[in-house]
Amino acid sequence: MNNLLNNLNKSQLEPTLQTDGPMIVIAGAGSGKTRVLTYKIAYLMSKGVDAFNILALTFTNKAAKEMKERISSMLEDNESKNLWIGTFHSVFAKILRIEADKLGYPTNFTIYDTQDSQRLVSSIITELNLDKEIYKYKQIYSRISSYKNNLITVKAYNSNNELIEADRQARRPKLIDIYTEYVSRCFKSGAMDFDDLLLKTNELLSRFPEVLSKYQNMFKYVLVDEYQDTNHSQYLIVKALSDKFQNICVVGDDAQSIYGFRGANINNILNFQKDYDDVKTFKLEQNYRSTKNIVKAANSLIEKNQKRLDKVVWTDNSEGNKIKVNRLLTDGDEGRFVASSIFENKNSKQLQNKDFAILYRTNAQSRSFEDSLRKRNIPYRVYGGLSFYQRKEIKDVLAYLRLIINENDEEAFKRVINFPARGIGQTTINKLLVEANNLNISLYDLCKRSQDLQLNISSGIKLKIINFINLIESFKISAKNKNAFDIANDVVNETGIIKTYSSLTSIEDQAKIQNIEEMLNGIKDFVEVQREVPESTGSISEFLEDVALATDLDKDDQDTNKVALMTIHLAKGLEFPVVYIVGLEENLFPSAMNLNSRNDLEEERRLFYVALTRAEKEAYLSYALSRYRWGKLTDSEPSRFIEEINEEYLEILTSVNENKFKPLIHSKSSNEPSFNKLRFKKVTPKPSPVGNFKKVQRSPANINLFDNKLTVGNIVEHIRFGKGEVVNIEGRAADIKAEINFENGGVKKLLLRFAKLKIIA
Repeated sequence: MNNLLNNLNKSQLEPTLQTDGPMIVIAGAGSGKTRVLTYKIAYLMSKGVDAFNILALTFTNKAAKEMKERISSMLEDNESKNLWIGTFHSVFAKILRIEADKLGYPTNFTIYDTQDSQRLVSSIITELNLDKEIYKYKQIYSRISSYKNNLITVKAYNSNNELIEADRQARRPKLIDIYTEYVSRCFKSGAMDFDDLLLKTNELLSRFPEVLSKYQNMFKYVLVDEYQDTNHSQYLIVKALSDKFQNICVVGDDAQSIYGFRGANINNILNFQKDYDDVKTFKLEQNYRSTKNIVKAANSLIEKNQKRLDKVVWTDNSEGNKIKVNRLLTDGDEGRFVASSIFENKNSKQLQNKDFAILYRTNAQSRSFEDSLRKRNIPYRVYGGLSFYQRKEIKDVLAYLRLIINENDEEAFKRVINFPARGIGQTTINKLLVEANNLNISLYDLCKRSQDLQLNISSGIKLKIINFINLIESFKISAKNKNAFDIANDVVNETGIIKTYSSLTSIEDQAKIQNIEEMLNGIKDFVEVQREVPESTGSISEFLEDVALATDLDKDDQDTNKVALMTIHLAKGLEFPVVYIVGLEENLFPSAMNLNSRNDLEEERRLFYVALTRAEKEAYLSYALSRYRWGKLTDSEPSRFIEEINEEYLEILTSVNENKFKPLIHSKSSNEPSFNKLRFKKVTPKPSPVGNFKKVQRSPANINLFDNKLTVGNIVEHIRFGKGEVVNIEGRAADIKAEINFENGGVKKLLLRFAKLKIIA
């Protein structure tokens, strides 16, 4: 074991050798905190501590598994199998199964997932004859979940006049009835939901002193990873279990506390030293992951937070390049810039796809990057959810578009006939399917002829079907003269899709609205790009053909060599050689929803800190001057977080003389940063390695420019297709076309008045 300890530096060795008493390890990003926990457990076991007396709590099963495997390899025995290492929920579920009878549950109690719980809540609302528009089941479930995580039981709710009055004011006085019935039904079914695993553990330890004493004596050493992410319920359990011996070691980084929206309480780590006497504090400040420039930039950012523990992260790694900041005109341009940059970096630095990550604030932002990577033939994977075009709300809109151009598309028909809900249930659809098969016609054709056929459905439902068909027929007529964006915009509004999601207030449903909005932005961008193609009309058919390529890209899940796309929340704990942090605009990042208090703003800043410290070698920051919202370009401001990084660590790729900013914020508070420094500082523009193309205005004036300069044999660069050779020029005036053989796109014929070209040679 002593030989293994030689693998630790001095800062890592000190907390590893400290075995007894309360201690906190304040660990900077990339400093090896999980390494310390792993070695500490192995060291305790090497000194004779029984594996059964050690409890280690993590936030992911992956982390727990890796720790066990590393400990087993270090000690070269099977004792690590006896360790209680796991996530909070898995460890507490194990305890609850052992002690279930004390709470009146069977040892084999069922654990409900979110869908199980939501279905039960929905059933209860129906049975109580409550208005489903007021008592939305997802909202009610979220409220119950929040109560449980804050240890507010049914009894505690009934004693809290503020909660009762708040629900009465919200016109939901029966919420307590739903909560009561929900708890009762779960208990009768011998089931606990995910939140019960914490709530019932707290109840078990508080109601049964003999059980608390049993586990206090059992767990003589308690270790907690990612302590900054614990909520109130987890905090109380950890404190109770460690109270007797107080051999508790918590490891975390206050600068990476980013889960406040889930109930995580940063005060748990900030106030740890107040909870125990004689707390020993250790700091892991050496970063092994990133370059000096990235580490110093991250430090200069996070020091703007008022609520933080004192530490200064440093590294012995190389100085590295400055963080590149690029300003783009639109979000579509941002997507193309990132894809082009990845393409260039791969070729010039011999990097693989898996060396790159694109990090964004919201899932909806993935669309423009997916589109651009696909057009560059760069494989990618969207983490934490489906690829953009595979999300339900997106597939719903696409199904309408498919049905408009192909009425015989049965899967599209079945998907949208009752979405949004029209009162055409599955029983009716089954009857229609049988009749269509009997007559050997499509479902759509059957419904078109429903007035003339003797169908076994009521006149009321028949009228609803006819109205649906009339709606689709009207779209089909419009599609003859409108482009893909105009039709898609009509579909999401006239069908009631947006109205349906707008009436809901859950985070998931609001995210669906953002995704639909982003899809419209993508279609708008597609239509604009298609203007360059002489025979293109930007129609639905062209768009759907384009999208078909996107949906096929992620089929090979065995191939891990892909660019990673994910939200910053999902990126925590990961690292990549090159990281692109995108969409750095006010009200997007920081989010408009988190600008109402200093606590919220500081969590957004910590989130940016997490994003920046994922980068090992290179970091790119990008933002757009304008961003599509519902198909209309709206002006954007650069994020305050760019300004908060010390300018000596930044390299501005885009000339400040181009597209100058107007001072949009005039800060009067000395505590808030000014934007003027970044916007107006004089720098010599450095050309971007990619994406910094000559801006060609879309006007006939450009024809003369290319008429005089562009000739067969010229090498040009296109923002979408890359480099290519001009092989033919034809036409006159506004109809001049160039036939270009592109490296990535093959031979394309482009209208010069619209083409975004840069002559290279």
